Amino acid sequence: MKEIERKYLVRDMSFREMATERRHIEQGYLSRKPEATVRVRIADDKAYITVKGRNEGAVRDEWEYQIPVDDARLMLERCSEGAAIAKTRYVVPYAGFTWEVDVFEGALQGLIVAEIELPDADAVFATPPFVGDEVTGDPRYFNSNLTTFSTC
Repeated sequence: MKEIERKYLVRDMSFREMATERRHIEQGYLSRKPEATVRVRIADDKAYITVKGRNEGAVRDEWEYQIPVDDARLMLERCSEGAAIAKTRYVVPYAGFTWEVDVFEGALQGLIVAEIELPDADAVFATPPFVGDEVTGDPRYFNSNLTTFSTC
């Protein structure tokens, strides 16, 4: 499966009024290698393990599977590289697409990014008013790299 995603910094909090849902997320990485990133995520009362391949611009391979929450907690405690990331994710429908806005907590407080998943790399889409500069290819904003700065 391919993931096609673009990422942007957020310039204001107007996304909150536009959001149709929100969830709390805690995640960590079992592998942060660019060719094989392995993430464990707990989102509210569900947990997932996700394997992602190397980024090629906005495109990369991705496989995701639901796992028991207790297993995910143990993996995060015992096996993760770097600190876990905690964030609140807001889901914002806009102009036929779904945007996910992550408001980070802990050492990353103040960082807010918006992502959009696309059907193909050339998809045309409108950006909502809260969207700022694009940071899609900037490794400073890869969640796997943010674990070196974060504490939950």
